[in-house]
Amino acid sequence: MSVLENLKDVRQKIENAAKASGRSPSAVALIAVSKMQPEAKIEEALAAGQRVFGENRVQEAQTRWAQRRAEFSDLRLHLIGPLQTNKVKEAVALFDVIETLDREKLARALSLEMKKQGRFLPCFIQVNTGDEPQKAGISPVDLKAFYGFCVEECGLDVRGLMCIPPVEDPPALHFCLLRQYAAALGLTDLSMGMSADFEKAIGAGANFVRVGSGVFGDRLV
Repeated sequence: MSVLENLKDVRQKIENAAKASGRSPSAVALIAVSKMQPEAKIEEALAAGQRVFGENRVQEAQTRWAQRRAEFSDLRLHLIGPLQTNKVKEAVALFDVIETLDREKLARALSLEMKKQGRFLPCFIQVNTGDEPQKAGISPVDLKAFYGFCVEECGLDVRGLMCIPPVEDPPALHFCLLRQYAAALGLTDLSMGMSADFEKAIGAGANFVRVGSGVFGDRLV
């Protein structure tokens, strides 16, 4: 199917999942994960009215979106991949939301750079809900203290939590855990769910879902 048809399908699934869980479809935002996609598909998505996109790498995102900013004033870019501290300056200048806040060094660097640029971006803390050693994200046992550090010491605008469940576990379990962690901190925004499981994530309370192949088809690599 075309990107337009895929978007229609994903949006309908979002609407159905939201209604099934007693929520308004407007409460769920679709983040189209555009990493490593051909320019033609990006143009199709833009032509279809999609304005919220997720990117994993700062440099790739700069190449793709820097010039398009002038053309699409309502564009919203989410950084959904790991952020190295040496890329913080570029990330703060380009993105609208940082979803992968996961360590004190990064929190300090973001705080300083946002003050320098006068761009105080909303952030999500990435939680490693499965405590997987190979995966980025703050451990659940450290989440409360880390949240306090980010907000009280760094002055960051932490809006919510983000997770990527372990591939071998039922994703709904981790979505429910993330919702509980957020509620304990008084946070309402949840970025969770990808192409294979975003409907379950919506049922668990997600208000941002990150869909790549469901919108664009398989990546180039």
